[in-house]
Amino acid sequence: MTARPPHDPTGTVPFAVLHIDHIVLRVRDAARSMAFYCDVLGCTVEKRRDDLGLIHLRAGSSLIDLVTHDGKLGREGGALAGREGRNVDHLCLRIEPFDEAAIRARMARHGVPVQGEVQNNFGAEGNGPSIYLSDPDGNGVELKGPAT
Repeated sequence: MTARPPHDPTGTVPFAVLHIDHIVLRVRDAARSMAFYCDVLGCTVEKRRDDLGLIHLRAGSSLIDLVTHDGKLGREGGALAGREGRNVDHLCLRIEPFDEAAIRARMARHGVPVQGEVQNNFGAEGNGPSIYLSDPDGNGVELKGPAT
């Protein structure tokens, strides 16, 4: 089930996008954000990583991750939401299959650098392989394979 975009002369995509796995938001006040997403919208706390300043909220089959601005991940960079600030850290697309060599080859053909090595990260389905890149505007994109 691979797709071939009409603008892609290099062949078929070596994976299919299944759905958005998670989105990561930088937040000023974790308690206030949790109250909104949980109490107002009905999300639930799936997992906490206080060592990173990271809270995973269940949103149906996906996750909304809250990163506190003063936690380990939040201190790595990025402004909080505001007129000039980006509060979205990255978009994660769940893909299948997760074939690192095929992904790297495709990105290289398109001149898209892959950032670092494959990581085993937590997502909506559990822990599984992830690889990171950036879109043309510098927005982070994570390609996430199935839970292991």
